[in-house]
Amino acid sequence: MSTPARAFDAVLWDMDGTLVDTEPYWMRSEIALMDSYGLHWDESLGELMVGNTLLRSAEILGEHGLPLTPARTVEILLDGVVAQVREHVPFRPGALELLADLRSADVPCALVTMSYRRLAEAVVAACEPGTFTALITGDEVSAGKPDPEPYLAGADAVGVAPGACAALEDSLPGLHSAVAAGTRAVGIPHIVPLPQLEGAVLVDSLAGMTTERLSDLLSR
Repeated sequence: MSTPARAFDAVLWDMDGTLVDTEPYWMRSEIALMDSYGLHWDESLGELMVGNTLLRSAEILGEHGLPLTPARTVEILLDGVVAQVREHVPFRPGALELLADLRSADVPCALVTMSYRRLAEAVVAACEPGTFTALITGDEVSAGKPDPEPYLAGADAVGVAPGACAALEDSLPGLHSAVAAGTRAVGIPHIVPLPQLEGAVLVDSLAGMTTERLSDLLSR
């Protein structure tokens, strides 16, 4: 009996909120930075940042009174988050297990994140060597999510057509990017709810997810 064809040939992973739960790290860094200038920031306001490019997130802090350039704000926030990641990488439930299963099935994976390379490399360093074939980062694309460029670059980096790539995302801008790029998009809500979006499927969690189950999900 022949084995059913897999629904994808590669998997493109978002990072913050999908692979790792760094949102609390970003929140701590944002609150600390705003507090250093006597400005208020809290978790409710922090939801404005989810899924944005780092420069756009920095602009939002500026709109709330932070008197720094967006570029300077990004570097300060990155310093805080990278320091926390180097102490502990908070992987999301099921993420490492799915990565291991994909690796055993010889499915290439790329990380497609709007975080900058130095943070992405700190996260990847905590994974098994060879887990990710490529890194696409926010400081190396001309247009960030929800533009399709990041996921198009991810597909190109693993040498697989976008339509043969599964894309895992926790944010609406990320899902829009993945769908616009023509990938097989999967939404895993985390900090904020995700609506039903044409061209994407939603799951509650990656806990218990395997290569076979992901293929079955995308074959329905």
